[in-house]
Parts: sequence; structure tokens; C-alpha cells
Amino acid sequence: MTETINSTAAQAGADGTADLNDHVSALRFITCGSVDDGKSTLIGRLLVDTRAVLQDQLAGVTKSGETDLALLTDGLSAEREQGITIDVAYRYFATESRKFIIGDAPGHEQYTRNMVTAASSADAAVVLVDATKLDWQNASLQLLPQTRRHSLLAHLLRVHSLVFAVNKLDAVADPALAFAHIRGALAQFAQDAGIAVAATIPVSALKGFNVVNREAGWAGYQGPSLLQLLEELPNTPADVQLPLAFPVQWVEKFHDSAVTTQGRRVFWGRVAAGSAQVGALAQILPSGQLATIAQVIDHARAPKGVEAGLSAGITLDREVDVSRGDWIVAAPVQSAMAEDDFDTPTAVSPWPASRDITATVAWMDNEPLVPGRVYWALHGHRWVKAKARRVAYRLNINTLDQEEAQQLEANAIGQVELQLQEAIPAAPFTRARQLGSLILVDTASNATAGAALVR
Repeated sequence: MTETINSTAAQAGADGTADLNDHVSALRFITCGSVDDGKSTLIGRLLVDTRAVLQDQLAGVTKSGETDLALLTDGLSAEREQGITIDVAYRYFATESRKFIIGDAPGHEQYTRNMVTAASSADAAVVLVDATKLDWQNASLQLLPQTRRHSLLAHLLRVHSLVFAVNKLDAVADPALAFAHIRGALAQFAQDAGIAVAATIPVSALKGFNVVNREAGWAGYQGPSLLQLLEELPNTPADVQLPLAFPVQWVEKFHDSAVTTQGRRVFWGRVAAGSAQVGALAQILPSGQLATIAQVIDHARAPKGVEAGLSAGITLDREVDVSRGDWIVAAPVQSAMAEDDFDTPTAVSPWPASRDITATVAWMDNEPLVPGRVYWALHGHRWVKAKARRVAYRLNINTLDQEEAQQLEANAIGQVELQLQEAIPAAPFTRARQLGSLILVDTASNATAGAALVR
């Protein structure tokens, strides 16, 4: 997951074909929620009403005069046969004020891993709620498990903006009452889970109400349409204010460019935190060696400082053993460790490496996570062996209680203690997204088994 995203970004940056302004301004968002809540139909409506679909494409999904908007995103033959979304489908469209990249995440519980993949790089998540599946006449109605699970996963993955879209209100007898009750249940759930919600909007993906065009007063709602809201949502801010953390993805040994100083190697990657600046003292992890950054070049090989979220090439002032998977981080700073020992300063690393970490794990494998089992863990671009020491608890997505558990089954979320074969500079995910995320991979099948967020 992270590997693919980072590789694509680095490749675009290295050949200079990426438009950085487009990258910054485009909003990446996903649609998620339970099965048949109308996610694919909503995206189809956005594409059609913003005129992002060609006439021949529209004709291909029209039968007997009826247009099946969901088929604009459900491209796999298995999806068309079963009428469900299986894999994440990405679509692109633009308005006069913004560009958008949409990820249509599947709603089936067994494909939760695909939703996690899409959410890991999203700026926003639109969680659809099907009003016809709920006891909308009851003010104390219960939400569907997948609505809660996907909302929790988006929150855990630090998706910057979360929007609830209450769909199919055109199919209930009293849209205003249904929206009021469902909005109340969503607000209570979000409050209990500590989730910040950007907005809750009543929509009809089938008829187009409040998707692109605003239906003032419909279902008792007076706010903007979904598209109007998406045009105003912010991009996920990069971790610029933190100390430098740079995962090395590729080592360039020799290059004829004049910017390469004294024939030294250039270390390429995407800055995970802070900024890379010439003259800064850096430390190489895991070796611990110190060096000074002699030169920084951007994706176009122009000498300049590079901030978090952008690709860069770094040259050090001396030859140091650095390879793919290593980290170049800000050097340790001097600090007195005890109040009564100010005369004996100690070097403190801003990104201390550790072999023992505690993480919130979203488990995706059909085989449960059990204590004692060993997995591959991918952190940045480094692979290390990770042993599951203990499952501290499993989160009950219905009650949000922390339940005692001996293992994590497929699609469960829980807290797990991991012991790594070697130390890595893992930081809390709430502080730094890149340093605080790991992917757990089954050592036998090489299948992605879980997403781990460092606590």
C-alpha cells in the first residue's frame, strides 16, 4: 500500500512531469459505508452532473432508457455480475475551482482491507448512510456496523475531513423526519467515538438531490450540496513543523548533473516530516552515524529546501553507509535528562528508535492475529520481522467498549503489542503519519495482513 503510493510519487517527481500545484490543490476523497448504500451511484452522479462522462461512456451504461450510474465505477466483470463493488475504483473529475480524485471503496465486510488502502491516502471520506435500511422513524435508531466500522477506520487513519451523506431519502415517506433522526444518531456516534464531522448532508444519488445541485429546504436542510462542500474542504496538512524524517527509497550512485557534489551519492525519497535543508546536521538510522546535509534537490533537480510531502534528493557531506530502507532524520539535540544534572547534558533524538511498540491494528487477514506469531512489518521502505506479543483489547464497534481478547479476527480493530527484530524510528501516528504507520504482511503468503498505527 504505502510502497505503491510512494513509488508513484517518487517516479513522478524524478522525471519532473508532475504539476505540484495540481498535486496540492486536488482533493483526494473516498466514498465508503455499508453494502448497497449507493456509493458507486453517488460517484456516477458526480461524474455525470459535472459533465466528466463522455456520451459513448454514458451510452454503455444505459439499457432500455435507464442509466445505471453505478456501472461507471464498477468495471470488473465480477462487480457487474453481482452488482457490488469489490476493488477500489479511482475516478477523476474537475470543476471550475478544483480537481478531484475519487476512490470508490467496497462496502462488503470481507473487502475492508481495500477500504483501508483507499483511506490511507485520502484527504476526505464521504460515508454514505442508506436511510431505507434504518428504523428512521425511531429517534434512537441503530446505525449499521459497516457505517460505524468505516467511520472509525477513517478516523484512525487520520483522514482529515469526514462527511456523512444520508442517501435514499427520496424513498422514505417523511424525508425531513428521517434525516433528523439519522443525523442525531450519527452525531451521537461521532461524539462517543471522538470523531470530528465536517458536515451531514441529505442526498439522493439516484435523483441528484444535493449531490451537485443544491435542493434548498429538501429534507429540512439548508446547507451546501455535497460538491459545494467538497470544493471547500482542505487538503491534509503535511507534517512540516516536525523535525526532519526522510525515508530513503532509492540510492543514485552516479549522475552527470552538475548539482551532484563531488561525485557523492544522492538519496531519493519523499520527506515524511519536517524539511530537508542544506547545512542541517542529520543522523542515519539504524546505524546512528552523523553527517551534515550538503545539498538538497527537488524533483526537477533544482537545488532548494524541500518540505514534508514532496520528493527530494539529499547529498551528505561525507560518505556514509546508507541504503534503501534507512532513515535520514534530524540529529539528536543536547538536553539535561534530570533537573539536578544540568551539567551533564545528554543527546536526545527527536525520533528515537525502538523495538517494542504498541499499535492500533486493523486486521485484514482471514487468519486471525494471535500472540507469538511472526509477521513482516513494512515501515517506510524498511522490512523487519515483527512478533505479536499480546493483544491488549479488541474494540467493539457497536458499543466502542474495549473488550478483552486473545486474538484479532478478520476486520477486527484492537490494540496489539509488537516486538520488532530491529529498532525503527516509530512515532505516534497522531503526531506523524508516515513514521507512525506500519503494514503487517504474512510471511508465508506475502498477503497484507493488517495495518498498524503506532500509539
